[in-house]
Amino acid sequence: MTSTNDPTAHAEVNAIRAACAAVQEYHLTGCDIYASCEPCPMCLGAIYWAQMRRIFYAATRADAAAAGFDDAVIYLDLAKNPTERRIPTMPLLHPAATEPFQAWRKYPVRQEY
Repeated sequence: MTSTNDPTAHAEVNAIRAACAAVQEYHLTGCDIYASCEPCPMCLGAIYWAQMRRIFYAATRADAAAAGFDDAVIYLDLAKNPTERRIPTMPLLHPAATEPFQAWRKYPVRQEY
């Protein structure tokens, strides 16, 4: 992450990207992931989106926090109303906001995610 200046370049995300490229699929159903530490919220989200089977990890998030990698604020923030989070998330509701989703549902050759 620090060598590439990419905050999304965690080991789990990189492994998922490489595995999906290798199998030419965006799901890794039936696959397990092994991590040196309990995955952070971003990596956990990627693991869920990849529809992986199981997660194995060595160190806990408490171990990571003790080393200065504390994700507790993210876990706590996710439980809040979006407008009350540390980084406020403001809805910009627009009448046409769902049109891309409606078009996707009607797209005859879509792949269900």
